[in-house]
Amino acid sequence: MLAVTAHDHVPPGPVAVLANPTAGRGRHRGLLPRLLDRLAHAARPVRLLEATGPAEAEAACRAAVADGAGALVAVGGDGTVHRALQAVAGTAVPFGPVPAGTGNDFAVETGFPADPLAAVAVIVDALRAGRTRSVDLARLTAADGTERWYGAVLAAGFDAIVNERANRMRWPRGPRRYDLAILVELARLRPRRYRLSLDGEPQEVDAVLVAVGNAASYGGGMRICPDADPTDGLLDVVVGGRFDRRTLLRVKPRIYRGTHVTHPLVRTYRARTVELSAEGITTYVDGERAFDLPVRVSAVPAAVRLLR
Repeated sequence: MLAVTAHDHVPPGPVAVLANPTAGRGRHRGLLPRLLDRLAHAARPVRLLEATGPAEAEAACRAAVADGAGALVAVGGDGTVHRALQAVAGTAVPFGPVPAGTGNDFAVETGFPADPLAAVAVIVDALRAGRTRSVDLARLTAADGTERWYGAVLAAGFDAIVNERANRMRWPRGPRRYDLAILVELARLRPRRYRLSLDGEPQEVDAVLVAVGNAASYGGGMRICPDADPTDGLLDVVVGGRFDRRTLLRVKPRIYRGTHVTHPLVRTYRARTVELSAEGITTYVDGERAFDLPVRVSAVPAAVRLLR
């Protein structure tokens, strides 16, 4: 059961909406006019933000918050949510994710319906009632001090390596590129030496899977950190050790149920602050490319106010 801190105030101002028409391969593209129409039932002006790419989307969200938006709503998947979170984290401006992407892990894990229209109904009800509920975020800090927020999971193992290869490939297009990247990286699979510090306690591990979760799932429902609770002020760390290819392929499907954590090669930890380093790894957070290791991750309690 998700525990939350409730508030009874939503700032005045219009509802700014960030929408990604390509999210979920565009399957909800035609739904946007209905979603905007239903948001207008909150009796506030609705302002659709203009952006043609991720950097513009993030900048538009930051500008909307700076210009006095009373709330920010993101229509899309985890990538769209991730851009919006950079603008509202640590502010009094409440946030509403409308799950319309391939992966909607943050929205679902924080209690929003998986159906976009149902999620908008929850957001409108919260706006009309002036109700918000706070949940935690994770603050990611790079070696040079650059910071980003994330809501779901940081991947720093095999999945991050696959994402990095897929993003470098120009062929094939679509999901087959990711499938090919998996095959290439499976052929190259080897444990890597990670240096971890959990609330200042150092250790070294050889691993192929490393995840730091504010919430339980990533990748569209893969429960990599199954016990993570985005309201407990803690991060869940899951480390999959010296898996060979055959064992990894057997264990990987269990991640959807979260039962992989019972495997003898998997270790779980919980901490407020996690420092992580390894050679040649680029991290991914909420499915988005983030920083090269080393990084520091801190749990920030009640960092965002949700419209639910």
